[in-house]
Amino acid sequence: QVQLVESGGGLVEPGGSLRLTCKVSGINFALSDMRWFRRPPGKEREWVADITRAQRQYYSDSVRGRFTITRDNAGDSLFLQMDNLKPEDTAVYLCNSAEAPAVWGRGTQVTVSS
Repeated sequence: QVQLVESGGGLVEPGGSLRLTCKVSGINFALSDMRWFRRPPGKEREWVADITRAQRQYYSDSVRGRFTITRDNAGDSLFLQMDNLKPEDTAVYLCNSAEAPAVWGRGTQVTVSS
């Protein structure tokens, strides 16, 4: 059974930083392309970033230069370092695996506000 558990969200002021973690089980993590999505309040889910099994990184235009996606294959974990956060980054952040694209965790809430 595939499980994705996100953590690390919280309330932060504009310009601040947060580091999100996604713990994955039930798949061969090292062989899976992984991605972060987010769901802003009242809006549809949107793609944020990808990291392939070869460690190639891809970002949406809205976060490029501010967010960094990384992975720890030994620990079956995915990370998202978010710097220079803006109020428009407020959302529930979710991770997802290309191996099981229909499986989602509960997400972790990120709120950027002064």
